[in-house]
Amino acid sequence: MTPEERNEIQLLFERRNGLNELAKILSVDNTELYEKLVKDIGETGTKFQSWWNRMAEKYMWESKENGNWEINFETCEILLVGD
Repeated sequence: MTPEERNEIQLLFERRNGLNELAKILSVDNTELYEKLVKDIGETGTKFQSWWNRMAEKYMWESKENGNWEINFETCEILLVGD
């Protein structure tokens, strides 16, 4: 995987984590902000999964039942983890 591809998923990873943390503290009383957060979480999750799907196809990564891929952001290495 290239550093550019790594940078793309790293930004999505950090955004997804930030949005999930915000969701833990945001009150549903603020309807407008809550709806925006829900939309952003959905869009970011879709982009995140799309990146993994594209890269898996491009690089023909192996998969296994109950397994998932993880990335080492420093080395750009992809690891298959799970049962």
